[in-house]
Amino acid sequence: MLTLSSLHILEFQAELSQIPSGKYLINTINAHSFNTAQNDDLFAEALQNGDYLLPDGAGILMACKWLKNCLSHPKERITGWDLFVFEMQRLNQKGGKCFFMGSSEKVLGLIKERAAVQYPNIEVFTYSPPYKKEFSDEDNAAIVAAINAVNPDLLWVGMTAPKQEKWAYSHWKELKINCHCGAIGTVFDFFAGTSRRAPKWMQNHSLEWFYRLINEPRRMWRRYLIGNPKFLWNIFKERISN
Repeated sequence: MLTLSSLHILEFQAELSQIPSGKYLINTINAHSFNTAQNDDLFAEALQNGDYLLPDGAGILMACKWLKNCLSHPKERITGWDLFVFEMQRLNQKGGKCFFMGSSEKVLGLIKERAAVQYPNIEVFTYSPPYKKEFSDEDNAAIVAAINAVNPDLLWVGMTAPKQEKWAYSHWKELKINCHCGAIGTVFDFFAGTSRRAPKWMQNHSLEWFYRLINEPRRMWRRYLIGNPKFLWNIFKERISN
């Protein structure tokens, strides 16, 4: 069973600037991904063995504070969007190549259009994988070959969790690149403009989950109305066992 104490979570947003150049796998964690990893060994392994794990969720902050022996005590959220903006701005300053793997051709096209305006010094490459639950060996080989051919300075993997984290972790050694790789899911849609983030005031008051719930109740009700109490129960059991 995955425990929060077994994870080393990046503590402060300022530490994004301290992640050194080189090949690093960066993931995010929230209450939903923590719950999912309880029954998915490969996903749990990916979260535990990635190079950096960002606390994307108010529940994670609360739980780390409650578990006083947790390895780290993050005091603020670092979302996938925060990581994306930070890394893109840093790369734009020096110029380079960025690869977006995941999503549809439509979304990737919108990403290229916006990036050309907002990050003019970044050359953007994209790859839309087949829409299927599991990729074949041929699919995976084609994706890896496309990424390696570009040898990007940044790699973003945007599929639904836990698929994106498991794919990046499983094929990490096959990627002959020397850059940061982030599994950032819905950030693709946020940047493309096909999905909207919660208003800033809701983000600041840890209500981004509620915004998603009221906008997509049929898809999100189980994640939050059942998932959040489940997360609290798992954290309670972890505290008692410790």
